[in-house]
Amino acid sequence: MRRRQFLGVLGGAAAAWPLAVRAQQPAMPVIGFLSPGSLEADTSRMNAVRQGLAEIGYVEGQNAAIEYRGAQYQHDRLSELAADLVNRRVAAIIVVSASGALAAKAATNTIPIVFSIGADPVQLSLVTSLNRPSGNITGIYVLNVAVTGKRLELLRESVSTARVIGYLANPKSAATAPETKELHEAARALGVELRVLNAANESEIDTAFATLAKERSVPLVVSSDNLFTDRPVRLAVLAARHAIPAICPYREFAAAGGLMSYGTDLADAYRVVGAYAGRILKGAKPTDLPVHQAVKVQLVINLKTAKALGLGVPATVLARADEVIE
Repeated sequence: MRRRQFLGVLGGAAAAWPLAVRAQQPAMPVIGFLSPGSLEADTSRMNAVRQGLAEIGYVEGQNAAIEYRGAQYQHDRLSELAADLVNRRVAAIIVVSASGALAAKAATNTIPIVFSIGADPVQLSLVTSLNRPSGNITGIYVLNVAVTGKRLELLRESVSTARVIGYLANPKSAATAPETKELHEAARALGVELRVLNAANESEIDTAFATLAKERSVPLVVSSDNLFTDRPVRLAVLAARHAIPAICPYREFAAAGGLMSYGTDLADAYRVVGAYAGRILKGAKPTDLPVHQAVKVQLVINLKTAKALGLGVPATVLARADEVIE
């Protein structure tokens, strides 16, 4: 073989060698992210998930990818979106609502599912046990439904004259039934009437506030459904416009001008979700990962809003606050 021909063959082999090596490398694992909401509203959740993944050694775009699917607050679309992620053959599915978790479980019994929900996953039949979940699903149990009655109690204590308390709920959410049960029990114990106002979209939220405003001094407990918790500023504005004392699950509402919030630190919960997903990518099975319970809750009170509403928040409530906004 002539020298020029030999160099040509050698050069061709060198060019082909990296392609062959790349072809042998495993494909980057893809994690599905299923939400009832929107990508914009889920930005903080996804950032916390990325933090948890990074703790296990996975960085999006380097050695892992995330496929987002958001139902735009249309719960009826969750089953379709879950099926789409299954067809995409993702390595794991992260879900951020009870309705999403049920949809994902119905779509697959093989792809690992990691949830973050506020309702009891055992009562929803997502898992058989918190300590040792069965099947392909595990996750984080955030104390939302379990402290719904406490939200009503804190609100009633702050608005002592209230004889009726409203509850803003999404009738399409899987968390609504257990939340409503908790609130009815709390209302009976306190001797007040619970009035349920349903809203399944943004315009119905406006209608619900306007309806409640017709009855003066009726405070409001807001559901933990994403339709509401993803709109803290909107809810705070409506509550101020109609002079409604309200309590929401998360701090963002009180920080935006709502009266108070009582719930879990979501950033830490979603970090754990990301870490669980990362451990599954490394070979852990959902049955090896106990359902993590986020038991720490925060009470945040906006005193400026209380003064604007003409409320004197009792010292007994203020003493329990983790943060007071003045």
